[in-house]
Amino acid sequence: MSAARSIAASLGLASRDATVLQASNRVTLRLLPCDVLARVSPAADHAAARFELRLAQRLAAEGSPVAVLDPRVPPRVHEHEGHAVTLWRYYEPSARPVIPADYAATLVRLHAGMRALRLPTPHWTDRVEQAQRLVADRDRTPDLVDADRELLDSTLRGLRHAVAAGGHAEQILHGEPHPGNLLPTRSGPLFVDLETCCRGPVEFDLAHAPEDVAGHYPGVDHDLLDACRTLTLAMATTWRWDRRDRLPDGRRLAAEWLSQIRSRV
Repeated sequence: MSAARSIAASLGLASRDATVLQASNRVTLRLLPCDVLARVSPAADHAAARFELRLAQRLAAEGSPVAVLDPRVPPRVHEHEGHAVTLWRYYEPSARPVIPADYAATLVRLHAGMRALRLPTPHWTDRVEQAQRLVADRDRTPDLVDADRELLDSTLRGLRHAVAAGGHAEQILHGEPHPGNLLPTRSGPLFVDLETCCRGPVEFDLAHAPEDVAGHYPGVDHDLLDACRTLTLAMATTWRWDRRDRLPDGRRLAAEWLSQIRSRV
């Protein structure tokens, strides 16, 4: 919070108050009265923040449904006392919820914009491997009991190979377009949090959306989608067991998701 306010002040943006909107691997703040959204991460994540910034600029320039940077400040990653900070436009939320048809249409538009990009991005299997390494690291996941550790390991390993063997068409994806990363703004739904961008089949992205969204997305391979849903659920469950995870109520969610995985495999 101190880093975000200091950087905003150095750029001529008054920031007497700060409200935490989200606290997980990054902290997201609303600064007032300048009304800017600040995303704060450790300075070690500077490269990831810079990539997200560049990607958002490219997509916004093509009219893709993504949040934009604050136009009052230079479009770059700012550093202060070990923190990397990016400053974004704050959007007043809409009272109208995003219905499944609009969710799907917004994701279709995002994918269309991403298909036109020529950027080096991680592959979806790289993200699965990150989860596998975390499951295997008992120091990072000390509270994960052996039976659950084996369940997550076998699910991640088995579905990674099964999906990769299918030879499905791939493109640049958001990586985690779940409802928490879709803002219902007054000008329409906008996706945020592009740091998870990767290359893979569109079903990998659809697996993060509510189930009724897929019925409005054209050309879905539903067998692949079912596999991706279980795979992404296992990945999300793994993140919750990381001792560094700060998602509120994360362990309760992890226990619920483990039960869901058992019923799927």
